[in-house]
This record gives sequence, structure tokens and C-alpha cells, in this order.
Amino acid sequence: MGDTGAKGADPANVQHSAASDGKAPRTARGQRTLRKILDAALEEFGEKGFSEGSIVGITSRARVALGTFYTYFDSKEAVFQALVRDMSEQVRLTVAPALTSAANALERERNALAALLGLIETHKSVYRIIDEAEFVDPEGYRRHYVEAARRILARLREGTERGELRREESALAEEIVAWAMMGANVFVGLRFAVWATEDPEAVAKVVHRLWKLGLKA
Repeated sequence: MGDTGAKGADPANVQHSAASDGKAPRTARGQRTLRKILDAALEEFGEKGFSEGSIVGITSRARVALGTFYTYFDSKEAVFQALVRDMSEQVRLTVAPALTSAANALERERNALAALLGLIETHKSVYRIIDEAEFVDPEGYRRHYVEAARRILARLREGTERGELRREESALAEEIVAWAMMGANVFVGLRFAVWATEDPEAVAKVVHRLWKLGLKA
């Protein structure tokens, strides 16, 4: 979580890249089966956590044979790592339209945050999985946030070049602002979409006002 989207992700590629090396599905049916396993893994790990979650639990939820699981993944760790990557891609796919539906940089971020909050409301367990990734998949955990901040930074720089945002004094300052924005997205999502369900548009409107006060040119 934390990122408010990027252009270009393809649902087929999200599924295709999620399987263990050499096990990517080559047919539409295989892609659908992989999607079922990933969705079941989200439920299993979200409900029980990594330690208590099991491959049998995943296959039972997905209604596939145990052997089918190993057609796509080598282990429980492998499917967890794939799930972290998949969730990052799903965030991008869900909120990407918001990035093209507003007139300026801060309005785009507002709309994208509202879309992100809507996604979190329907996938509250994502937060538990991302938190566990710090220990189960530290590389994936770091990549999730580094790439999210990088995408935000790129969008902020575009807004600056268009004269919509204040120009920061250094590249370091630009990166700090991007990470601060991502951190706000993470904890706003936790409080107002996981711990409680508030109107995403109302929440995003307040956050937008804060960014407008601090970043507008």
C-alpha cells in the first residue's frame, strides 16, 4: 500500500509474473487458476498470518488440487512473495485511471488516494500481509515501498515541471516529500479504511487540502 498508482500494468502480466520461476501459465485457463490461488492466498494469509497459514488452506479455498499449487509455486514462501508482488500490481491497476481524470497534480493525487482507500476497504487483510513481509520477504517489503515512493516522486516532479507544484531546494528534499506523501497514504488507509470505514472521497479531500497548503506552487 501507500502508492497512488501508475500507468500501464496489464492484468495478464500481473498474474503471469507472479508464479515461481519457470512456472508461469501459458494459457488463459492457467492464468485463471493462478489468479484463484493468489486470491485464496490473500484470504488464507490475511486471516491466519504466514506462520499459521498453509498450502492446504490455500488449495481448499481455491478449490484446486495440491498438485495444482505446485504447478505454479515451489513453496509457501514462494506464494507469499508472489502475493506481495501481485498486491503491488493490483494497487497500480486499480488506481491508475484516477491519474488521468483530474486537471492537475494534486487533484490527481486526491482522486488516486480515494481509489486506493476504496481498494483497501475491500482488502483489509493486505495490511497484515505487507507487515509480515518485513520478516518473511524483506526484499519484497523494501521493494514495495521503494517503488511506490519512486512513482510518487516521478509524478511530483512532473507537476513541478508544469508549474503546478512548488520547486524543492534539492533532490533530497523532493524524495523526502515523496516518502512523506506515501507514509501519509499508508497510515490514513490504516485508520480510515482498515480500522474504520469512512467515505474515501471525504478523507481524500482533507489530505488533499494538506498537500495543497504545503506543495502548491
